[in-house]
Amino acid sequence: MHSFFSPSLVNPDIGCHEAWLSCDDVPMKWHYPIGLLYDLFSGVEHAGLDSKSNQQDTATNRVEEASIKPWKLLLHYKNYPTELIFPLDPDGRVIQDAFINSVKEADFTRTGTAKTVMSLSKNDSDALWKAVQAHDMTLYNTVYMEILISPSIKLRNIPTKIYLPMTASSSTVPDTSQAREHEKSDQEPRRGTIRTIQGLVPPIINNQASTVGIALNKLIPAVFPSKRSTRVAVPVLHGAVIPMDADLEALGRACSYADGFLHIVIVLLSLS
Repeated sequence: MHSFFSPSLVNPDIGCHEAWLSCDDVPMKWHYPIGLLYDLFSGVEHAGLDSKSNQQDTATNRVEEASIKPWKLLLHYKNYPTELIFPLDPDGRVIQDAFINSVKEADFTRTGTAKTVMSLSKNDSDALWKAVQAHDMTLYNTVYMEILISPSIKLRNIPTKIYLPMTASSSTVPDTSQAREHEKSDQEPRRGTIRTIQGLVPPIINNQASTVGIALNKLIPAVFPSKRSTRVAVPVLHGAVIPMDADLEALGRACSYADGFLHIVIVLLSLS
């Protein structure tokens, strides 16, 4: 984007690391995966889910219809919101470090140790980042799929993060102990505030394969009191509503983001 717009900039010598993006006046956190940002600030908002959308197939259709709409972003080159997003550097080291740290976190969650990532050779570590930069799935799979989450690795937990978008219109969100840990203020949450909920979900619980419904019921039972049905909210991943009975381990191996996490957005249904 910087290369495309640079001839039109007032100061053509400004670096691309000084740019930042916003959606409806909300600064986009660059360390979040782009698909997660879309689900949080565009796909979720335009999904049109309401109290009549309690049936998951209806909710799925609404989200899929919304996903074809353009995502309107604004590119800024001044007034960098350092209080909301971390500044970048000219060499791209900050964003690389953020990605690698997230990969390490996922590895630790997955196996109970980060040795798999820490023991990567320099060539493999460099190749993983280059694959992300170049959108090279073949190169990425040679490192991530064949080394970090190979079938021979026994999973202790499925790396999962749950995101609850909080705005003035969502003040009716059922409170949970996990959510309270991330939102201490009693004030009305500003637009763009996100509650991030994370917990350990093993692939097998009580001799039963963990499902999306089981994970959500475990992490945010106030929002998902049932492990099978959706009444208050629906889970969204990669722009699609996830079935509550989807196997969490299979989902983690096939649909995780590049850092190894399942970043699941919760779309609240109207409570009116």
